[in-house]
Amino acid sequence: MLRPVVVGLDGSRESLTAADWAAREALRRGLPLRLVHAAEAPVTGTSDLPELAVPRHWARRILREATERLNDRYPELYLGGEQVAPPAAQALVTAGDAGELLVLGSRAFSGLGGFLAGSVALQAVTQVARPVVLVRAGQTAEDEHVPDAEGRPSADTPYRTVVVGVDAARPAEQVLAFAFESAALRGAPLRAVYAWRLPFARAAADAFARETEEAAARATLAAVVAPWREKFPTVEVVELVEEGHPAQRLLCAAQDAGLLAVGRRIRPARLGAHTGPVTHSVMHHVRCPVAIVPHD
Repeated sequence: MLRPVVVGLDGSRESLTAADWAAREALRRGLPLRLVHAAEAPVTGTSDLPELAVPRHWARRILREATERLNDRYPELYLGGEQVAPPAAQALVTAGDAGELLVLGSRAFSGLGGFLAGSVALQAVTQVARPVVLVRAGQTAEDEHVPDAEGRPSADTPYRTVVVGVDAARPAEQVLAFAFESAALRGAPLRAVYAWRLPFARAAADAFARETEEAAARATLAAVVAPWREKFPTVEVVELVEEGHPAQRLLCAAQDAGLLAVGRRIRPARLGAHTGPVTHSVMHHVRCPVAIVPHD
């Protein structure tokens, strides 16, 4: 049975943009799309209280209008939607775990607007066992592609580069698999980024020491990527090795990207759920969609 692409809806501009991106991703993957709205108030049962009827009406309207919009834009897509019982965060985690990936709208977690802009989205990112993709408001199909010959936005040009952050000390197969598959589905090049830094005690070392360290970093990244080149021979891979902080290097590498994939280490329950400092930084500042992929 095919796992669907799942998207969380709250009626905000961000979640509608996320739904569009999720629809295109579902078509790329040949999967159904499942719309999920976790209402802030119960949507089942009956009541004569008008203050309870308003949330139920709004919840039904969010799903209905989103479904009609997507059916009109993507008629070939197999689409379903449902309202799920609150709390919203747990509903999204449950739905995301059952899907191929979960897509959410993002305002960089500013805390403003709909519930998907703040703590609910962050909780889903840190708990869902499947990849979670955060999509900023305003993203369009044209933004996934390079500009045309005149520099104008176009959905008919090749896809933009997929970027993946690589921790060569603890390479995560789940992250690399997601990134290579995403690049292959798009026919896009893949940029594998590995940031290295000299130990603090050697920060003032001579040029030879720095060249030696960089050469070792290049060899390490090449060894990590080599098996994936064999698995995905059609993907053009660029290995980018740069000195500096990983988050800063990824932000620079993803400026013109169509998708950035980073990892989130799955921690024992007693340690709590965290994204890690690099992932936390890029998902707040990168403009393109960001895929957070859990890994061991």
